[in-house]
Amino acid sequence: MKDQLQKIQLRDWTEPQAHSSWQIFKIMAEFVEGFERLSKIGPCISIFGSARTQPGHRYYDLTVEIAHKLSTSGFGIISGGGPGVMEAANKGANMAGGKSVGLNIELPFEQHYNPFIDNDKRLDFDYFFVRKVMFTKYAQGFVMMPGGFGTMDEFFEVATLIQTRKSIQTPLVCVGKDYWGGLFDWMQEIMFTKESNISPGDLDLIKVYDTADEVVNFIQEFYTHNKLKPNF
Repeated sequence: MKDQLQKIQLRDWTEPQAHSSWQIFKIMAEFVEGFERLSKIGPCISIFGSARTQPGHRYYDLTVEIAHKLSTSGFGIISGGGPGVMEAANKGANMAGGKSVGLNIELPFEQHYNPFIDNDKRLDFDYFFVRKVMFTKYAQGFVMMPGGFGTMDEFFEVATLIQTRKSIQTPLVCVGKDYWGGLFDWMQEIMFTKESNISPGDLDLIKVYDTADEVVNFIQEFYTHNKLKPNF
């Protein structure tokens, strides 16, 4: 069995290893383009959520309202560039005449550019990890609308960066108490109280609200006491 495994490893790994050595140049190119273009945009809020949320759904309409009010108050809006909540975020920014950024990624389903992104603020990515750096480095706040695995990945990535201070303290808001409440109950009861896997105060880094005014007021209040600047 060991000899067979070694033969498989030699046969199957030689070509991918050579390919991955060149892959670094594509990764570098995505970082360079993202840094150069996003560094010129100014203070932004990244909004995350499901690609499957349809126009007319309450979370779609609420995202439009949040993005519109944030744009009116001077923030640009960054979304994943696709449909659903991403589209709603860019739509709200577009309606308010604010900066509307879309960080698109090639996927076999769901993902395509929405029509509300500024023409000069559309970026394409092949790598999720590069894209997430752009979401976090150039955002001065994070709004998590209801979503699936991708939204959860982005939520915990941002929460970890703030918790470990790899990012500066930044507003992190989850919208929809009925959607997020069970997760926060579990984190409080199991992660914190039962298993002690997070520290006292970690959950205080995250706010959960239901309305656009609560979200916008919290972010505006935060920046009456904190300086706007890139995260890292």
